[in-house]
Amino acid sequence: MTSAKLYSAFAHWWPLFSPKEDYAEEAGSFHEIFQTAVTPPPKTMVEFGSGGGSNAYYLKSHYRMTLVEPSAGMLAVSQALNPDCEHLTGDMRSVRLERVFDAVFIHDAIMYLTTKDDLRRAFETAFVHLKAGGIALIAPDFVRETFRPSTDHGGEDGDGRSMRWLEWTFDPNPTDTVISAHYVLMFKEGDRVRMEHDAHSCGVFDRDIWLRLLQDCGFQTRIVVDIHNRDLFVALKP
Repeated sequence: MTSAKLYSAFAHWWPLFSPKEDYAEEAGSFHEIFQTAVTPPPKTMVEFGSGGGSNAYYLKSHYRMTLVEPSAGMLAVSQALNPDCEHLTGDMRSVRLERVFDAVFIHDAIMYLTTKDDLRRAFETAFVHLKAGGIALIAPDFVRETFRPSTDHGGEDGDGRSMRWLEWTFDPNPTDTVISAHYVLMFKEGDRVRMEHDAHSCGVFDRDIWLRLLQDCGFQTRIVVDIHNRDLFVALKP
């Protein structure tokens, strides 16, 4: 998994980097999939790679949620936002909670898996934590077929401090399974502004690889294309 500073040294800035309000529409679309993909709809859910808990902030009103995240800093952000949810430290490739849930959710944290073996291990984790008839929803930012180099920017003002960021995402080697995302992070506290560079390595895989690995783990899988033209993988455990 990534050692990016954004999720460690700078994790306490996350609410200004990616405000929870930005997740409302997306979380609503995820909820709709969970409600319509299986009968009866799920009641319990585990999210692997739950980050700052912004999706959980909206989903917890519908599901009893357990949030699993490897970064202590991001867990602290989520615990402040979602004190009513269970929080556990764990890596989606290896964690075993010794219980099953109606649903498994993995959002864009899946992007930090850069090998097929890591991806397979995450799918195995999802499978063993699902009850029979349960649903896993896996929502990567892109697959190989939909990846495009891009730039983005954002940031918010907070109480006595502000943050701005610039993102540049590109593929330095189209023959492998890794793309690069570079961030310029600017932090303002009082009159002082400092700047940091943060480099992230993310995985990019063909659509067929996602489907084959999910199938190999025992899932029955279909793709739902969302309003942002992203492939969402809806995986059912028989």
